[in-house]
Amino acid sequence: MRASAFHITTLKEAPNDAEITSHRLMMRSGMIRKLAGGIYNYMPLGLRVIRKVEHIIRQEMDAAGALELLMPVVQPAELWMESGRWEQYGPELLRMKDRHGRDFVLQPTSEEVITDIARNEIQSWRQLPVNFYHIQTKFRDERRPRFGVMRGREFTMKDAYSFDRDVASAQKSYQVMFDAYMKIFSRMGLTFRAVSADTGSIGGSQSHEFQVIADIGEDLIVYDPASSYAANIELAPAPCLLTQRQAASAPLTPTPTPGAAKCEAVAELLGTPLSQTVKSIVLATDPEKGPAQVWLLLLRGDHELNEIKTGKVPGLNKGFRFATEAEIIEHFGCKPGYLGPVKMVKPVKVIADLTVANMHNFICGANQEDFHLTGVNWARDLPEPDLITDLRNVVEGDQAPDGKGTLAIQRGIEVGHVFYLGTKYSEALKATFLDEGGKPALMEMGCYGIGVTRIVGAAIEQNHDAKGIVWPRAIAPFEVAICAVGWGKSQAVRDAAEALYAELKAKGVDVILDDRDLRPGIMFAEWELIGPPVRITVGERGLNDGVIELLGRKQTEAARVPLSDCCTQTLALLETY
Repeated sequence: MRASAFHITTLKEAPNDAEITSHRLMMRSGMIRKLAGGIYNYMPLGLRVIRKVEHIIRQEMDAAGALELLMPVVQPAELWMESGRWEQYGPELLRMKDRHGRDFVLQPTSEEVITDIARNEIQSWRQLPVNFYHIQTKFRDERRPRFGVMRGREFTMKDAYSFDRDVASAQKSYQVMFDAYMKIFSRMGLTFRAVSADTGSIGGSQSHEFQVIADIGEDLIVYDPASSYAANIELAPAPCLLTQRQAASAPLTPTPTPGAAKCEAVAELLGTPLSQTVKSIVLATDPEKGPAQVWLLLLRGDHELNEIKTGKVPGLNKGFRFATEAEIIEHFGCKPGYLGPVKMVKPVKVIADLTVANMHNFICGANQEDFHLTGVNWARDLPEPDLITDLRNVVEGDQAPDGKGTLAIQRGIEVGHVFYLGTKYSEALKATFLDEGGKPALMEMGCYGIGVTRIVGAAIEQNHDAKGIVWPRAIAPFEVAICAVGWGKSQAVRDAAEALYAELKAKGVDVILDDRDLRPGIMFAEWELIGPPVRITVGERGLNDGVIELLGRKQTEAARVPLSDCCTQTLALLETY
């Protein structure tokens, strides 16, 4: 590839709406151009990266025995109605009608369609196991698309779906895909973690996320540096921090706390640790008939509510919302900010976090504006909670689940997710096969997704510097850029650059020859921004000494290398990327 024949259009400044590094660098390097909110054109440079990502995915999926097919972007609503997700999925599912008034969706995922294929194509146990995958455009109507390709509305995803005879074989298929994903992300040169995760709207009973480690990541990864334990913070169990509840040793006292509506302000005002306060979170559930049920959740003041765990609490597991101010006043006799579990106006369901249930002499709202209660104790001052359970996010330093190590937290960007679905979709869509005894049985399913375009953004977030992108070799748009300085003036430069270009291509290197005759400073700055792992500079002055300059993207100084040895040393340098 010659630069004069390639579309290279870099920008000195990124658009104002480019919020994070990957978005800014993808715009500046000319990889993407915005068409609408969360929708981008992938320019030739960006598409080269995407195709390399896809190539690695295909190779490992094929090696794992998966079969590629292609499902449509547009799906009939009937399938989503069969699965129950037509109502459940929410506004991210873009619904539309054709000219005949029939309902369709733009696919955000393909569980329904692949299950429809399976129920029509698979009749016998002899056809199982099978794993189908495709790489296809997806669309999720995000309320606020942001961060460029990291949270766009239209994106490319690889999704695979396994079908098995029983749970044991389905678990084997799950492990095969888990191992394939480990190989995929390793080959891409990414630093990542596989973490246990919640199954979310996809459903199922087991899942792992593959998280690229990056400071900008939206997900918090909890891990034990001394073991293999890692989990998304949504799923990580938070231990009780108090081994047992101590006896009451302070009187229950209404204490003025004017203007202190948050635990942090109360602790500061009273000169007490934040860990001695208890925060009140009021939720409501709406039964089919009758008034709403109000719930009071209690957490230590320095802890945060985990809504995923909350959504699994009996009574809250069918959906909950935050209570309205009117509901709060009705049950507590006070506006939010000074709420607590002592002497409520109307009874509510009280759920205490594990740690709160063992606290004593704690501080909570008095259900009176500008007042809190100090010296609050269970049993003496208020009844035992209706339920004691894990409600909070873990924090750095919490004990690991095995009881041996302590937990650390880092940020990650989810780029892959594997799920064991069981019969969630096969039962809803009646996808059965005849077992060895000739009886119908439900197929056991798994699903496995990789965000192809999201990987590009995640790789940049993990691999960049002040000058631009620093690509891992496996997914770089070009592995090597040959910068021919003085192309238009020197036949020697042209001959040497052409010969080196041909030699590297013959060795299988993805190389671009920059023959645009630009000033060196402009040329170098563009390739530092675009980020190929290796840059070779061919100039007349160096050729007079029989050398060229070889520079790795992570290096600060170029090495002067004999022209005759350039190809060998370039290949060696590429191995470090």
